[in-house]
Amino acid sequence: LEPELIKKVDIIVTNSTFLANYCSQFNSKSFYVGQGCDLSLFDHQQRRIKPKELESISSPIIGYVGALNSERLDIELLEFLAIKKPDWQIILVGPEDEQFLKSNLHKLTNVYFTGKKPIEQLADFVNFFDVCINPQIRNNITEANYPLKIDEYLSMGKPVVATATMTMELFADYTYLATTPDEYISLIELALKENNSIKLQERISFAKKHTWESCMHALYNVINNYQN
Repeated sequence: LEPELIKKVDIIVTNSTFLANYCSQFNSKSFYVGQGCDLSLFDHQQRRIKPKELESISSPIIGYVGALNSERLDIELLEFLAIKKPDWQIILVGPEDEQFLKSNLHKLTNVYFTGKKPIEQLADFVNFFDVCINPQIRNNITEANYPLKIDEYLSMGKPVVATATMTMELFADYTYLATTPDEYISLIELALKENNSIKLQERISFAKKHTWESCMHALYNVINNYQN
């Protein structure tokens, strides 16, 4: 039914280029308008206290914040990273689904699960990550999904390594995009090595462009230029 609905409407607007391309198969008036983000909770200038879960953990800390959902995240990739780089401490902040709860990740001494945390505390964890990751599986969900967490990571000035998807192409100049497990390792190493104050400011400036104001401006621009 979805293609039939797309054909019937006057305008389609999407928050990812993947979805804009998909919709354009059925309706030529399909447009990408971006995604608005409220990044007020991820202000890099705010003073942060290290969460107790991180107090005894040494660097480098490789971290992820968000739901630990096996339909979106690659458990095998996380296991690969932890086993290949035992000196990396991998912190996973968020609620786990059944597959994560059963995974071998819980047997690895350099992988830590904090459980679900209030959104107000997430930036406290991100602040003490050396590299932030988004280890997604490539499928129809992740290809189309706008990864809000990337803006949150970048808003804190953090280096980010993520799975290369069509949607992630938007962030290509400010993140490291991996296509294989081995690339994840080499790119995390590069991110650790290259991190500096200039790159930090570039990431923050880029993330700040993804406001609700800019998103609504793009939306109204599409509407105002609509022609039958």
